[in-house]
Amino acid sequence: MSLSRLAALHGVATSYSPAPGRTVRASDTAVTAALAALGVDAGTPEAIRDALAAREAEQAGRLLPPTVVWWLDDPRPAWLTELPEGTRLSLTPEPPGERAGRWTYPPRSGEQEVPPPGVHTLTAETTDGTTATAHLIAAPPTAPLPPPRTHGLLVQLYSLLSARSWGMGDLGDLADLASWSARTHGTGFLQVNPLHAAVPAGPDGGTDPSPYRPSSRRFPDPVHLRIEDVPEYAYVPSRAREAARLREAVLSGGELIDRDAVWALKRETLEAVHAVPLTPGRRAAYWDFLAEQGTALEDHATYSALAERHGPDRHTWPAALQDPRSPKTARARRELMDRVDFHGRLAWLTDTQLAAAQRAARDAGMPIGLVHDLAVGVHPGGADAWAQRDVFAQGMSVGAPPDAFNARGQDWGLPPWRPDRLAATGYAPFRDLLRHLMRHAGAVRIDHVMGLFRLWWIPDGEAPTEGTYVHYDAEAMLAVLVLEAARSGTYVIGEDLGTVEPGVRERLRERGVLGTSVLWFERDWEGDGRPVPAEEWRTDCVATATTHDLPSTAARLSGDDVRLRERLGLSTATPAEAAAEVADWLALFARLGLLPRGGHDDEEEAVRAVHRFLLRTPARLVGLWLPDLVGDRRPQNLPGTWDEYPNWRLPVADAAGRPVTLEELAASARAHALLAVFGDRHAQTAVPLTGPPDARRV
Repeated sequence: MSLSRLAALHGVATSYSPAPGRTVRASDTAVTAALAALGVDAGTPEAIRDALAAREAEQAGRLLPPTVVWWLDDPRPAWLTELPEGTRLSLTPEPPGERAGRWTYPPRSGEQEVPPPGVHTLTAETTDGTTATAHLIAAPPTAPLPPPRTHGLLVQLYSLLSARSWGMGDLGDLADLASWSARTHGTGFLQVNPLHAAVPAGPDGGTDPSPYRPSSRRFPDPVHLRIEDVPEYAYVPSRAREAARLREAVLSGGELIDRDAVWALKRETLEAVHAVPLTPGRRAAYWDFLAEQGTALEDHATYSALAERHGPDRHTWPAALQDPRSPKTARARRELMDRVDFHGRLAWLTDTQLAAAQRAARDAGMPIGLVHDLAVGVHPGGADAWAQRDVFAQGMSVGAPPDAFNARGQDWGLPPWRPDRLAATGYAPFRDLLRHLMRHAGAVRIDHVMGLFRLWWIPDGEAPTEGTYVHYDAEAMLAVLVLEAARSGTYVIGEDLGTVEPGVRERLRERGVLGTSVLWFERDWEGDGRPVPAEEWRTDCVATATTHDLPSTAARLSGDDVRLRERLGLSTATPAEAAAEVADWLALFARLGLLPRGGHDDEEEAVRAVHRFLLRTPARLVGLWLPDLVGDRRPQNLPGTWDEYPNWRLPVADAAGRPVTLEELAASARAHALLAVFGDRHAQTAVPLTGPPDARRV
């Protein structure tokens, strides 16, 4: 009982409910390990007793917690009512110099009752002279909401090669796709995979291709640069021949996307570009970027330079270099200043091309433009885990408990943020991350948005089944998210698939965070199991047929997905069961008049019927998986596999598995027919991108 009480006081769960009416108890080992990662010794009965007494005394004696939230539509938040009678409040803007105006509480004559929006230092003083300070997050009631009906494309950028790519899709391709799809088919957004910086390749192995296990979530990866769009590239020898070889190896040679080979060629080229002096105007713009990004960019560039010398895993570095603030790290930064500048310059170049891609999308008429994806965490050996090591829980990894999708649970290999350290900083790491990600985004997708509420912590070396949930201050996390979204005018989408606590979706919707609804999951699971009628879908969501972790629509309809999982020993449903589920949906489409007579056996017509149905729902946003435009059969990622399947390395391909370029996709009759479902003004005319004269039609 004492361990349960101590765990509850620190937000560590001792049990969880994977399904209604079923409770699973977390092991004492998992609970004790989670507490240890939070700096609490619970290894013996005596330690538990002492830690419990200390925690209870701390909470009883404090006037304010480290961070409090004031939603600006609430004149009197709950924490305010708990202060002693007569307590006066005042605030100091954070950071210093931010305009907040004079504010005290209770308000004096002529002053506003609620504080100005922002993050401030709050000071409370009681009538007996006791004072305390806390971070105050003053947030508007909701994030902005997008237009009521907008459709867009979902794309894994690396998979979208064009006739100009260097072996994988780049930011130039992204801008081109945005301009073509908006002008030709009225698309309103492009949702992309995380473009975060990857952990550098080590001497004994390549880069982890997963975009969901990055080195840094704060800075984008320069592998996405369109090299020809860097002005200084005009003054270095061309790498066009080598770039063409990489591109053709994928498009014509049937090879997988080789991120490491692409980066090796781009890096060699960028080394030469770095030797070209910047013009005075570009030098001034670069210096402005350095000043704006400050310590965060200096840390990221320093990590990158140190990784070149000592390897990509910061755990293997000399002990003194594992502290970003140590004197030895400062000396190393000075010694490696040219390399630090190189990596700082790459961050600037990538940021400018991201801005250009968003500008191209908006100039083409997209009301939203780019939707950036925020991964749930970072690599334990990468830049963010090094620069912010005090904020991350040591000896822990984030994952998921066993569920219907994966009976063994999942370990994602990502260290979690410590909720206590976040609160102590006023959630500064989260605020900075969001502010940077929203710079060039019309919307942001939060992967595993339930992580704002709780995360499944797994002790290092243990199976995913041996974890437990650790809770975060969801009000504070949501307030930061809503505040930054409101400041930048960015819409927010939460990936809320899988196991979700009761009430979480409702709280997200209340604050303007859209959910994600995938057609194949929308069944009446608590009733007869039949498909949910279109009119009963939720409004505040992105409605899609699939995601990057699921089969393409053609694979689902044909049963190819089941055959693939069977071949790899991952099957969760028999072919007959899967076929019956598909038949349910096709029958519904036929009854609604969305599938013409005989369309059951016409794959393209069935794919179009799926999207006609999505347009029948009240969903604010409807997303179309880009590979569905050309009948691609292969998932981009197959959860539960490592070397058994080429995750994150497949180019967009047609139904026969032949890679399709962006130019070919834009000229594809199948693509135009599917996009015509969305009723654009050029629906019946294939308008290709400018490309080589022999561009093949799909």
